[in-house]
Amino acid sequence: MNLHQFRFVQEAARRNLNLTEAAKALHTSQPGVSKAIIELEEELGVEIFARHGKRLKRITEPGQHVLKSIELIMREVGNLKRIGEQFSAQDSGTLSIATTHTQARYVLPVPVARLREAYPKVNVSLHQGSPDQVARMVMDEVAEIGIATESLSDYKDLVTLPCYEWQHVLVLPLAHPLAKKERISLEDLAAEPIITYHPSFTGRTRIDTAFAARKLEPRIALEAIDSDVIKTYVRLGLGIGIVAEMAVRDDGSNTDLATRPLGHLFGQNVARVAFKRSAYLRNFVFKFAELLSDRLDRNLIAKAMTGHVTDYEL
Repeated sequence: MNLHQFRFVQEAARRNLNLTEAAKALHTSQPGVSKAIIELEEELGVEIFARHGKRLKRITEPGQHVLKSIELIMREVGNLKRIGEQFSAQDSGTLSIATTHTQARYVLPVPVARLREAYPKVNVSLHQGSPDQVARMVMDEVAEIGIATESLSDYKDLVTLPCYEWQHVLVLPLAHPLAKKERISLEDLAAEPIITYHPSFTGRTRIDTAFAARKLEPRIALEAIDSDVIKTYVRLGLGIGIVAEMAVRDDGSNTDLATRPLGHLFGQNVARVAFKRSAYLRNFVFKFAELLSDRLDRNLIAKAMTGHVTDYEL
């Protein structure tokens, strides 16, 4: 048996048993993938996949156990590569970060800049997507670290730690009648067309839950994944906006908008940092996590990676 066989089995499972897609992802031929899987099954003496003709139909019970072992082996192979990189290149390499648009635009610029100052030979690769996509990129080792608000803690293969708290903020034109009110109610919001995040992004579930609890139906005029897009449409008069507070910090770009905090309506959200469980983290990965939040340090993260820390009080 060999690593190529393990990769082929793992990719076939990831691609919903579609060998053509698995072959494309691995830049090889479909017959080659099929042959390697059959050879591994013959060597192990078990069927990893049940078949209908030449097509894979499902993962067998012994196949489930084989896949778990392959996952562990491939994870340790990845760790070996990172250990080699750590000690051969020391403070150089690439830090791959998976995150959402809001985090990439408003939260990460300063930590990334400070990391580059500390590790000038380290390149940074940003991968943006939904929270679920962020989680998947970390689990698939496309990224070493993930930052998002929702979903990250739902994956057993990830170690996640809270990074910082934030609340939603109302943004509206200065001349809007609600700009005269200091404290906004859910009824105030329900009476207006609302522009806010897509349901899978930036704490949107808290917004929906709050309206549902009061039996109110919000008038969602437009959904977006980018805070700047939401503010643009607010400026055009399409409605009032609900964005993350990071998107309206005083940088001189929001002087034409009124803002009101909405934490009393939607509560506090927690941005979380995520690592693949049991992954080997290089020095600059620890450093970047420390730059994200003064609540995070190398010892805490190392303990969490071994299963001794699951959370802490912010």
